[in-house]
Amino acid sequence: MISTPRDVRDVYGRKYRIGEDPRELTGHPRRWQLWAAWACMVAISPLQYSFGTAALGLESDRGWGTARTLWLLAIFVACQALVAVPAAWAHRVRRATPTQLVIVGGVLAAIGLVTLAQVHNYAAVLAGYSLAGGAGAGIVYAACITTSARWFPERRTATIGFVTGGFAVGAVPSIVLLATVDQSLAYDLTAGVALLVVLIAGGLLKDPPRHWWPASIDAQAWAIDRKLNRSIPHNAPAVRHYRPGEAWRTGALPLMWLLLAISTALSLFGIAFVVPYAVDSGHSLALAAAAAGMLAAVNGLGRSSAGSLSDRFGRRRVLAAVLMVEGFAHMGLVVARPGWVFVVCAMFAGLGGGAFYAIMANLVLEFFGENSLLQNQAILYSAKAAGGLLGIGVAASVVSAVGYRPLFLGAGLLGILTAFSVRLLKQPGRPALPVRSQLGTPVSGE
Repeated sequence: MISTPRDVRDVYGRKYRIGEDPRELTGHPRRWQLWAAWACMVAISPLQYSFGTAALGLESDRGWGTARTLWLLAIFVACQALVAVPAAWAHRVRRATPTQLVIVGGVLAAIGLVTLAQVHNYAAVLAGYSLAGGAGAGIVYAACITTSARWFPERRTATIGFVTGGFAVGAVPSIVLLATVDQSLAYDLTAGVALLVVLIAGGLLKDPPRHWWPASIDAQAWAIDRKLNRSIPHNAPAVRHYRPGEAWRTGALPLMWLLLAISTALSLFGIAFVVPYAVDSGHSLALAAAAAGMLAAVNGLGRSSAGSLSDRFGRRRVLAAVLMVEGFAHMGLVVARPGWVFVVCAMFAGLGGGAFYAIMANLVLEFFGENSLLQNQAILYSAKAAGGLLGIGVAASVVSAVGYRPLFLGAGLLGILTAFSVRLLKQPGRPALPVRSQLGTPVSGE
């Protein structure tokens, strides 16, 4: 028998639905939802994070050249970002269940991987990998982070960081395969694994009721108790709910969009070019693959840690720190001579190049409130499409003219400048006072 829920509100006017146990709703503890979402993200990750390793083979074996090959990844990223928006909307308004979305997305992702493995016609790969695979990745991405965040509302940032981290970590085995076995075999294997995982893990995903909250945590105390909720001293809730037009006119959302577009461009630039740059610098393919593997692994593992740190020390402070790390790591790749130094710099580039996603997603909630969260996040996430086109496509077209080192140096300097620009982000509606003195300000309705 399912427990009778009750609705409560905190001092900010936020609503919580309390009383229903996850086992009563799904038959399992809520951590099953977290691991199922993570597994689905792991399964589709070779689509993006192993492409840089595969690009060398695609360039030479199929005669496409560097620029044309990497434009496939650029269009994939743009498609993924743009499709995630309607997928998130369908999920939010209950037009589709998480299981339905993940299975459809997983099938499209598998088609993208098989296309890379077997198809040699550029237009067909563009349709199968960039468009179908990008759409599939965007659908799975949106469904997994939305579902997991709903089950862990008290650890939202760390949860999003952990689940999106799977999107990077899962590529490590495929990077090893691409460096050791035939490329077609590697992608065929990853396609089969991806399809199997999304069918099994995706079948476990289920949404909680709207505004669900774990009964073991006092929601009203969580909103104001600094010991219970460590994010309070540095991350104040929104003053009120902002519609998309209002959020844009504050100036905070456009600046956030620009910062995310640049940060994404730098992150994707490293993913796409670290392998060809390593080989061009005289390193072996094995070392280049090791650099790509470390970049992907640390990119994923660092996301949940950065989310937890942002709860404790403040979103903007940690965001600036990870962007600074990313910038210096890109510059380090320019001066790295021993192979192990190159791998270490690639590792730190991965650390800085993934952590900002979860932090930015929560900044939208804390700047503009919950009522139009989906629309405001959709506007922000569209920046990834611009970042992909700039950081991969445009960069690929420029690298043949100027070489890798000037681009990596420029990317590092831009990353450092972006880190300093985070200081310009101000929460709309709040005076320039310490956060602590503002606690208790109620959130007004729309």
